[in-house]
Amino acid sequence: MSRKLRTLVVVHSSLVPPDSLEGYSDKEIAEWRTEYDVIGTLRKAGHTVQALGVLDSLTELRTALMDWKPDVVFNLLEEFNGIVTYDQHVVAFLELMRQPYTGCNPRGLLLARDKVLCKQLLAFHRIPTPQFAVFRRGERFHVPRRLQFPLFVKSATEDASLGIAQASVVEDAARLRERVQFMHEQIGSDALVEEYIEGRELYVGVLGNERLTRLPVWEMKFGSLPESLPAIATRKVKWDRAYQQKYGITTGEAADLPPLVLARLDRLARRIYRALHLSGYARIDFRLRADGTLYVLEANPNPNIEREEDFAAAAKAAGVGYARLLDRIMRLGQSYRAAWRTDYG
Repeated sequence: MSRKLRTLVVVHSSLVPPDSLEGYSDKEIAEWRTEYDVIGTLRKAGHTVQALGVLDSLTELRTALMDWKPDVVFNLLEEFNGIVTYDQHVVAFLELMRQPYTGCNPRGLLLARDKVLCKQLLAFHRIPTPQFAVFRRGERFHVPRRLQFPLFVKSATEDASLGIAQASVVEDAARLRERVQFMHEQIGSDALVEEYIEGRELYVGVLGNERLTRLPVWEMKFGSLPESLPAIATRKVKWDRAYQQKYGITTGEAADLPPLVLARLDRLARRIYRALHLSGYARIDFRLRADGTLYVLEANPNPNIEREEDFAAAAKAAGVGYARLLDRIMRLGQSYRAAWRTDYG
């Protein structure tokens, strides 16, 4: 480990973790587990750490930056005032304050979080992604001819699988209309509709700014999920421990991937990372069809880095332990060439 840093860990105001897990239920701990893991590990590694909860104001953040003068801000925010796409503005504020921070830059967050713009960019770069259309609120329902059923309906803006359930995969226009309506009325967002790709679900972690490191390919294994249900990462599949245990749903290093597929995943992950101007760390989600065709589903800057989650597990499989991973993420934050660091800044 290199020198110890004054680290301001910025989290959602409801997720400032306690110093100990004692007396808390598993359900309570799950809410702020990432924050607890990061803060505890950094302190154990000898860094001076201060946690700051942010909800809908940057006043406290500005005060902490001015008064405490951290070497780096460890950014664990995933929204601002309940709006997912506003986390980019907090990061932009850090850049305006000439403050090094961990994770992705504002441009990368903007391009990757806007799922529609992201898919348009990938299509422009001829990166294989499922055919798609956007069904906007208040517009007439019309199914473009280019879309072939079955289709997969998700929110155009929300993440963490919000609004994704088995009913998200639809076989006909009537079910599509129903699910689009659900997305508009219950989730409150436009609906992104794309062709459903049957196959293996693969996750590729990438670390870096200019020079990139690809982590071992991870796979979501759907266990004994009934064949009548589509194998997709619903909110239950991703986050419901009891549901995962019931069906034997696990994630782990992808086995038996042909060398050609591995090489293509590596190449595509790097191309996508650069096309979306990502920095710091990200996870890119793919589907691999039985015939070997790869499709990118989405890119996730600043993915979950809880100690036991996929990204940290993939790093561990590459010989990078959790403390070292966090250290690496902080060094990348410190060395990122933001505009204020260049000749123009």
